[in-house]
Amino acid sequence: MTIKCIAIEDEPPALKQIRDYIEKVPFLSLEQTFYNAIEPISYLKDHEVDLIFLDIEMEDFTGIQFIKTLKNPPLVILTTAYDSYAIEAFDLEVTDYLLKPISFDRFLQAVEKVYTMMAGNRSNGEPTGPGYAKDYIFLKTEYKIQRVNLKDILYIEGQREYLQVHTTTEKIMTLQSFKHMAALLPEYFVRVHNSYMVSLDKIDSIERQRIRIGEVLIPISTTYRNMFYELLKQRNML
Repeated sequence: MTIKCIAIEDEPPALKQIRDYIEKVPFLSLEQTFYNAIEPISYLKDHEVDLIFLDIEMEDFTGIQFIKTLKNPPLVILTTAYDSYAIEAFDLEVTDYLLKPISFDRFLQAVEKVYTMMAGNRSNGEPTGPGYAKDYIFLKTEYKIQRVNLKDILYIEGQREYLQVHTTTEKIMTLQSFKHMAALLPEYFVRVHNSYMVSLDKIDSIERQRIRIGEVLIPISTTYRNMFYELLKQRNML
């Protein structure tokens, strides 16, 4: 899924920062930028946009005034140096409210919220775009969000507060929980141990309560054993 966005910001350094952040996120596509909130009004009449990054304090026409002119506004993330607009932003039902200076971590948190909302809408019956067929996920690594094809994932290993995703070509460290990971993945990824989740499609053999994937042996714990074998039966794998 690609999220089409525009950025409206009257300060060149701030606009450059938003542009740089957007370029680091694979599922964001920056369609256009504006230095005022008047030009985008006509632009939005002819172009489909999913998300607007919108500064509030602008001369002549503020971001708040701009939102109020839109009959069916896209999702909006406000960017401002002032926290005094928080209540008004809440009333306008904006998606998020970023205070300048904006860190990349905080930016990622905001756009991940947008991605989750849009993915949820599509799964509830709205048309899906090309690529949104549960054949890949995005994982947040240290400095970027990385696309990972599901067919490449062998197994996932818990390492304290991190998860290490083992793929056919690399190992990817991501700061999230198994619970959150399970929500991202289709049902053929199964928890078999407090520290392991496996792809059923990648299992080479099961021997003495251990799963072999390539040269790696992964234990099946008592907690997950019955559920694991029941799932194998349901999928006609036993």
